[in-house]
Amino acid sequence: MGATATATSNEVARSPAVGWLGRAGLIARGVVYAVVGILALKLALGDGGKAASQQGALKEIARQPFGKVLLVLLAGGLAGYALWRLIRAVVGHGREDQDSGFERIAALASGIAYGLLCATAIAILVGAGGGSGSPKQAAGGVLGWALGQELVAAAGAVFVGVGLYQVFKGVTLRFLDTSKTHEMNEAVEPAFATLGILGHVARGVVFGLIGYGLIKAAVDYDPKNAVGLDGALRRVEQASYGPLLLGIVAGGFIMFALYSMADARYRKL
Repeated sequence: MGATATATSNEVARSPAVGWLGRAGLIARGVVYAVVGILALKLALGDGGKAASQQGALKEIARQPFGKVLLVLLAGGLAGYALWRLIRAVVGHGREDQDSGFERIAALASGIAYGLLCATAIAILVGAGGGSGSPKQAAGGVLGWALGQELVAAAGAVFVGVGLYQVFKGVTLRFLDTSKTHEMNEAVEPAFATLGILGHVARGVVFGLIGYGLIKAAVDYDPKNAVGLDGALRRVEQASYGPLLLGIVAGGFIMFALYSMADARYRKL
C-alpha cells in the first residue's frame, strides 16, 4: 500500500499538468507583486498612492475594468501555485528538480500562504471583502496567550530569517539553481539574473521589517508595533530619505514581478 501511494505521488509530481499549474501560478504571483510595486511607487512619488498589501493589490485589481474577470483568472493561478507548492512539499521533487528538506519546508509555507491569498481573491469576488484582520489585531490576540510574547517573537524571528535568506538568495544568485539557464541566450541570462537579484533583495528588506515589527511588539508587549506588508512599506516611506528608499523597494518589487513571470518560462519543474 505504501509503495503504491509513493508511486502515485511521484507520478503526480512529474505530471505535465502539475508543471503547468506551477507556471500559471508564477505568473499570478508576478501580477500581484507588480500591482503592489506600482502602488508603492505611486506613494513614493506622492501621486496619491497608498502602501498596499497583497490583499490590497487584489482589491485594486477588482476595481479595474474587467477586474472581476482578471481576478477569476488570478485566483485560478494562485490556486495552481499553492497546489504546486504543496505537492512539492509533500513529494520533494518534480519532473526536473529535487528539493532539499529546507526547500520542502519553504514550499509548505508558500503553499499555505498563497492558498490563503487565493481564498482572499475568492472572498473579494463574492463580495465578502477579503478582510482577515490586521497584524496588530492578530499580534494583540496572541500576546494575551500563555507564552504569547515568545510566540510573537518567534514569528518575527522567522520573518527576519526569511528576509535574510531572500537577500542571501539574491546576492549569491542561488535562485538560478532552479532555472534553466542553459536555455537562455546571452542577452536573456544577465537580464534574468539582474531581475532576480533586485527582486529578492527587495523582498528580503520588507520581510525583515515585518519581522522586526513583530519582535518589537513582543518585547514592548505592544501589538501596535506589528505590521504587515503595507505597514512595512509605510515604515520605509517614513525613514530618512524615505520616498527615495520606498521608490527603490517598489522598483525591486516590480523587478521581482518581472522575474517571476520570466521564471514561469525558465523554472525547472
